[in-house]
Amino acid sequence: MEKRLFRCEGHLIDSGLLSKVLNTILEAGSDYHITDFVIGKTPDQTSSVKIAVMSKDSHSLKELTVRLGKLGAYEEEVPPAIFKAADRDKHAPEDFYSTTNHRSEVFTEGTWHKVLDQRMDAVIVRAADGLLRCTKLRNIKAGDMILCNGESVRVFPPQASRRKSNGFAFMDNAVSSERSGETAIRGVADMMSTIRHDHGRIIVVCGPVVVHTGGADALASLIRKGYVQGFLGGNAVAVHDLEYRFFGTSLGIDLKTGKQTEHGHDHHMKAINRIYGYGSIRNAIASGALKEGLMFEVLTNGIPYCLAGSIRDDGPLPETVNDMIEAQRQYASIIKDADMILMLSTMLHSIGTGNMTPSHVHTICVDINPAVVTKLSDRGTGQAVGIVSDVGLFLRELDASLRPLPGSAAAAAETAAGEATAAASDTTT
Repeated sequence: MEKRLFRCEGHLIDSGLLSKVLNTILEAGSDYHITDFVIGKTPDQTSSVKIAVMSKDSHSLKELTVRLGKLGAYEEEVPPAIFKAADRDKHAPEDFYSTTNHRSEVFTEGTWHKVLDQRMDAVIVRAADGLLRCTKLRNIKAGDMILCNGESVRVFPPQASRRKSNGFAFMDNAVSSERSGETAIRGVADMMSTIRHDHGRIIVVCGPVVVHTGGADALASLIRKGYVQGFLGGNAVAVHDLEYRFFGTSLGIDLKTGKQTEHGHDHHMKAINRIYGYGSIRNAIASGALKEGLMFEVLTNGIPYCLAGSIRDDGPLPETVNDMIEAQRQYASIIKDADMILMLSTMLHSIGTGNMTPSHVHTICVDINPAVVTKLSDRGTGQAVGIVSDVGLFLRELDASLRPLPGSAAAAAETAAGEATAAASDTTT
């Protein structure tokens, strides 16, 4: 039997992480013996465990080491990293290490080094200056030094460091249609306030259902109040927001009466055509033709955004990015250093964004369908917390729960309104 000693640290018990590690060992046909176990006694204290793992041969143990590494368990005696040169562009050595979305470190030159630009399904490239960076296969260049042994990697799953006492306890709950909507919204509002108080970044990933359900005005208000630092979506969300501003409809449905309007089915095409008449959404705003709405707030508040095109798009709008590789690049750039991502009723854009997002980023997925969150998690975004709700109702309640931030457009408007009222009062007196 081959034997290696592993160490695992963090909130191992309440997160269930220790059970996952031990079950992984047994499922691989190996055995284990816990040699040392220190249990954290309070919510703020972490636990640590040393596990002797026995496997039938060195090959099986090597494979198990990589699997355990992705759960945050690493060898007591870590082998040094092995880097091999790529023989051509977009081609890694066959034994390359494929990354997770968990914060990672690589043992090289006698110490642990942080991996930059963490994301799942990438390779780790060592640059000439020694920095380690996650890189997509398509971005590999001939001669790049690619990490080729997962045994030298240790990862930090978010559940190992998550604390019940950090004020975000609702984040530890699984998706449920029975959760109190008010409690969840209050939790999200508190989190957004905390993040923005610390000058953090909140990114919104948005689908057209936000407009269909009457939530676009509330989301526009959140932008105006200073709670959104990046906006991601497809051509459709922008088109239907513009349709609503120009014609009062979304997919031809009057959003005030809920009734189909005559010839309303072509309103979205007329909205696209009108924007082309001005040349762009920004030009429509500058001309005064577009005076409010979701896209109005995104552009006038200088929010970084990307509208990613698809095969279904009508038009599309001039601002829509139709090169998918370029759209992915822009998405990745906008979510960089995000503290929270709020995914609003868009399964495909949520999954795409999740695939680029490190697991330590707070991720909230709001959808009327619980399966959307399940699919998001199944595709690697295990940190996503689901809130089963009508997204329009969710956004209206969320907007009502948050005050304008100092320096935001909404705060400036409130100040100006207060000064105007005071001036009018003085004049009357």
